[in-house]
Amino acid sequence: VQLVESGGGLVQPGGSLRLSCAASGTIFSIYNMGWDRQAPGKQRELAATITSGSTTNYADSLKGRFTISRDNAKNTVYLQMNSLKPEDTAVYYCNADILRIGGRTTYWGQGTQVTVSS
Repeated sequence: VQLVESGGGLVQPGGSLRLSCAASGTIFSIYNMGWDRQAPGKQRELAATITSGSTTNYADSLKGRFTISRDNAKNTVYLQMNSLKPEDTAVYYCNADILRIGGRTTYWGQGTQVTVSS
């Protein structure tokens, strides 16, 4: 199983980006999916999660600006990021709780850089 992220880049404050993360491989089912982020010099923190039933959860600092969604047919999770601030600069990592042959495991993407700067 692989998780491949895309959509990161450089954006000005107040701008928007949409991250995507697609899971591939022999997958029976995907349970929770989510995004973490790690800013320079800081610990990794949860950004947002979404259950298989599309119940969402966000870090307090992201509520109202970020939206997590998923397309189960494409095994893909998205993170729409609006009104971006310099403090949103971080490497964003997706994760997915996947059931496959051998059992249920959490997988992680390689990370995508988001830089918010003028």
